[in-house]
Amino acid sequence: MPLSRFLSASRRALLLAVPLAVPLAMPLGLPARAQTAPAAPFTDAQRAGIEAIVKDYLIKNPDVLQEAIAEGEKRQAETQRLAQAAALKESQKALLDSPHDVVAGNPAGDVTMIEFFDYNCGYCRKALGDVQALIKADPKLRVVIKDFPVLGPESLEASQIALAAKQQLKGDKLFEFHQKLLESKGRANGAKALDVAKAMGLDVARLQKDAQGPEVKAALTENRGLGDKLGLSGTPAFIIGDEIIPGAVGVDPIRKTIADVRQCGHASC
Repeated sequence: MPLSRFLSASRRALLLAVPLAVPLAMPLGLPARAQTAPAAPFTDAQRAGIEAIVKDYLIKNPDVLQEAIAEGEKRQAETQRLAQAAALKESQKALLDSPHDVVAGNPAGDVTMIEFFDYNCGYCRKALGDVQALIKADPKLRVVIKDFPVLGPESLEASQIALAAKQQLKGDKLFEFHQKLLESKGRANGAKALDVAKAMGLDVARLQKDAQGPEVKAALTENRGLGDKLGLSGTPAFIIGDEIIPGAVGVDPIRKTIADVRQCGHASC
């Protein structure tokens, strides 16, 4: 049944079902407002009739419902995209220049790639190879690593030790700690992070104390706030220019986005 016929049928049903609210003859000269009485509410029987017409139409034309769902999802995605774009713009300083983050690659690079990760995220471990490859192949790339422990208490413990290591390690050594812990087998936790620290010669007693200190708490609070504001639903999540790239998508899509940001200042030229 075409939509036009459905609407026509619905209109006829409404006209038949709803009692006339306006008298057939109206005294001339009355104000326009006085010539139109409020429509009477639908009775239960009228409402049931309308629902039956709609149900019958949707059953006979399921593609209409599918189109409506698709359009709703499209609008929701666009709303989310606009909200994320506004959040990215408002959060530039915290995203790019926070004192709490690990910076790898070229600290003065012309393009920055930000990664939100969890030490127990299998996809983050997979994406580590992509990050390493991008850094190796692109001497002008700056990479910012943000701890985003969303996979339970063990992830939180690992991030606390890793963030505390920043007070004893700098530059490439700090990124080395990050790689070793992310590459370690099994579940990452506080004990495993301390094992990595011992192997790298860190002061473990100081590390344990710093892990509960205000700087680590501030870093985790900031990253959680950014993740919530940006609507991040998992890890890894990469940010390059004005685009959020969720998941371990591989080297090529990220490399293309970096090239576009260099060319026109946006993630897609």
